Amino acid sequence: MLGKLQERRNALGNESGFTLIELLVVLIIIGVLLAIAVPSYLGFKDRAEKRASAANVRSAIPVAEAWFEDGATPVNTYTGLSIANMTTIDGGLKLDGAVPLATATEYCLSANVGKYTSYVVGPAGATGPPAPTAGIVTELTSASTKPAGC
Repeated sequence: MLGKLQERRNALGNESGFTLIELLVVLIIIGVLLAIAVPSYLGFKDRAEKRASAANVRSAIPVAEAWFEDGATPVNTYTGLSIANMTTIDGGLKLDGAVPLATATEYCLSANVGKYTSYVVGPAGATGPPAPTAGIVTELTSASTKPAGC
């Protein structure tokens, strides 16, 4: 019987594993890495949304110009410019707004990605007094708004 107890004691003495301190150190290291990584990821995601919004608007400008030349009735106006009509020219558009302005000689294109909205009032080479932001893709902040009708 004494032999069995000694065998059992030796078997328990050979158990291996991590101590509580080792596990806590690993958790602390993971926490520090997360504290560094999460803000970096959120900043990256924020910048990506902002740039995607502006890129979506920039990619739609040639489509609006194609509508001006070929799609509108009467030709050489932006009459009837809409997202539905623009997607017949380019099915991959990612816009949230496309409208002709005032006399149908200008347009406004806008796109939202995440919390960012970008827009452009065009065309850049419009005759007459151009809008102050004609042809320039503008990113909205909480303090700014799109022009009337856009």
